[in-house]
Amino acid sequence: MKKALFSPMIFAFLTLFILIIIPNSWVERFIPKQRVSQAATALNPLMFQGKYIQSKMLQDDRYLPMYGSSELARLDRFHPSNYFKENYDGFTPFLVGRGGSISLIHFLNFAEHTDELKGKKLVFVLSPQWFQPQGADLSHFVPNYSILQGYDLAFNNKIDPKVKKIAIERLLKFKPIQDDRMLSTIYRGEISNNPMDKDKAAFVRPFAKAYRLMLTKKDLYYSIAGGPKSKRDISPEVRNKSWEELKNEADQMGKQQATNNSFYVINAKYNTIKKKVQLLKDSKRGASYGKSVEYLDFQLVLDVLKQSGAKPLFISVPVNGRWYDYTGFPKEGRTSYYKRIKNQIESQGYPIADFSNHEYDPYFMKDTIHIGWKGWVYVDKAIKDFYEKN
Repeated sequence: MKKALFSPMIFAFLTLFILIIIPNSWVERFIPKQRVSQAATALNPLMFQGKYIQSKMLQDDRYLPMYGSSELARLDRFHPSNYFKENYDGFTPFLVGRGGSISLIHFLNFAEHTDELKGKKLVFVLSPQWFQPQGADLSHFVPNYSILQGYDLAFNNKIDPKVKKIAIERLLKFKPIQDDRMLSTIYRGEISNNPMDKDKAAFVRPFAKAYRLMLTKKDLYYSIAGGPKSKRDISPEVRNKSWEELKNEADQMGKQQATNNSFYVINAKYNTIKKKVQLLKDSKRGASYGKSVEYLDFQLVLDVLKQSGAKPLFISVPVNGRWYDYTGFPKEGRTSYYKRIKNQIESQGYPIADFSNHEYDPYFMKDTIHIGWKGWVYVDKAIKDFYEKN
């Protein structure tokens, strides 16, 4: 009985041991060559919370990385992934992000790839709703936090120490880091002047390094397996059309899909909130995106991109003005965000495609906060103009 009980455990341990000691270069041979192209629109967190696939993508001039959050999943014929597939302009957008991918998440990602970002053009889509007064909450941070990127930051000696210190101080406020004894010990040793904290960090550092190697190997095995893909609405209808033709078609599609409300919200989304609509009237009085911890986190993004030598284009997405007016969210609470984020980006010398004047443009937004239909047409043009600039 004992032999029968322990044999599977011994076999499992040996299997795990073998998988860990196999050299990374051997594992990489089994990763399909098409994995990067498959991951470009998959929006699979296993791919962008790791580093292998993104490293390969950033080294390949055929890809234009596009970072953002939940708007990236609003895939329709006007979405950049479809538009530039049907109107190939020398690049394929590679989507990185999902709902809750706020500035700190993107900072960790960029810090992971500073060398590969040098001279790389990229697009970064901003969402006003990130800029809540208290910044990101756990419900957004936890599912998007990459343990591998967290550990790699601990061993990253390439980024500016001042930027790293500010980032660590912010990260230590989040429970996943606090609960990770090894990582939090190293982080505290990094920013503390207390010799005891530094001694503790030095003690756990070898163990953390071994764990980090395991996480790296795990990322390679995930890269072999791939993962689920998001469904895409691929359509050749956008091929070889002028921008005005595309805007008109986007208007027509919006009219067909947003018919049951006065906010120009797609029917499917409105159906999920219509029972609450009366309760939400004037529920956001006094709210503002003008003051938020998120601006400090976003500065970390700007700092690491500046240090890496990346060439970003920032997309400033508006909110649905009609809906925000209905909920009582003050106009000033939105315009203060648009102005502040624009000034913050331009002060670093970076371009911004500012669409804040489209709050009331019918069918620019697909729902209350996500860009869609006509909005994507404007974004496509901004991306094309940016990419073609030397």
